[in-house]
Order: sequence, then structure tokens, then C-alpha cells
Amino acid sequence: MIQIIGAGFGRTGTLSLKTALEQLDFGPCHHMLSMLERPSELDGWEDAADGRPVWDEIYRGYRSTVDWPGARFWRELTQHFPDAKVILTERDPDRWYESARDSIYRAAMAEDDGSDPALSQMRRMAKAVVWNGLFGGRFEDAEYAKAVFARHNAAVRREIPASRLLVFDIAEGWEPLCRFLDVPVPDEPFPHQNDRARFTEMLDGRSATAPQASRTAAHQ
Repeated sequence: MIQIIGAGFGRTGTLSLKTALEQLDFGPCHHMLSMLERPSELDGWEDAADGRPVWDEIYRGYRSTVDWPGARFWRELTQHFPDAKVILTERDPDRWYESARDSIYRAAMAEDDGSDPALSQMRRMAKAVVWNGLFGGRFEDAEYAKAVFARHNAAVRREIPASRLLVFDIAEGWEPLCRFLDVPVPDEPFPHQNDRARFTEMLDGRSATAPQASRTAAHQ
């Protein structure tokens, strides 16, 4: 049963939040990049992109979800899991756009020779759910993409009751997160992951058969 729904867009600190939630025993936590290790999940997300979601199957075994593709379906998920708390990770719009453009968007749009089937399917799913779905194929229009980002954040703030919602900047660390979840603050530092170097490292960590084009694009 999903207990926490991350409604923030990718590149707003979602991998750091995933790590933090798992340290607080709200794992496993679903995240886009970890799906490369579980490619069997991708079929369910392609079905969701086509309007045929089966949320209990998609999230079987998970206690929380952050990042895309889940954040694309935050309305459906908050209705399907009515007792789950919601965390909206936010970031300066200009920094968010630059980061997303130069990492996850570039990787998704890189030329694909099909030699890594899981990565190919993940790109296809991400295009359907995020880049062509959420952004209507217009992500390269920076002002349009930032307007989508702003409208999304405003809608989450407006539609989710304050008692159920934490608006969170990961720079705030453990205290607001632990207070919201009613758990003790850990002794160790708050995890900070998935800067651009970390993202590149994760893509390069694919098998030796990963497409050279995708590795080159991740380094540009």
C-alpha cells in the first residue's frame, strides 16, 4: 500500500527524497531511474500512458513513490490511495528547467540503436508520459515548460488539503520531512543525490551493451 506520493517533477530532488524515505522505513520507494533495474514494470506504465492504469499492480511491493512517471498521475494516485500523504518537491524554475533539459530530457531524446531494450522501452514510456504527454512535445520551449511546471505546483497546492501535503525543498533537510511523517530525525546527514554528475554515472553504469549514443548524450 502506497503511504507517500511524491508529486514533484523530476529534477526537483526526487532521488534524494527517495533515499531519505527509504532511510525512514517508507521503502521501497518507486523512482524513474530505478526502473532500469526492473524493466518488467515498464509495460504497466505504458498502459497508464494509454489510459489503462492498474495502480495496485504497478505499485505492488512499494510503500512510496516519487519522480516521474508517478508524479504525472498525482491526481489519480491521491484518489486511489486516499490515506497516502503527499510531498511536493519544488525548485527554482530556471534551475529546474536547465537541469532537466541537460540531463533527463537529453538522455530521453538521444539516438537509440536498440541495443539496450530496457533503456529503449524506458525512453518510449518517458516520451509518452512526460515529454509528449505532460509537455505536449514542447519541452524545448523553455517558457512553456516552466509554465507547465508552475501550473502543476500550483494545482497540487490548491487541490491537496494542507493537512495531507508537505511542500518541500530538499535543502531544508530532515526536520520538516520527519515532522510531517511523524518519525524521529535520523542521526546521519540528509542524503543529497542525483546532481548531473550522479545522473551521468547512473546511465554509464548500464551494461557494456548500452548504446554509445545515449552515453555520449549524457556527457554533453
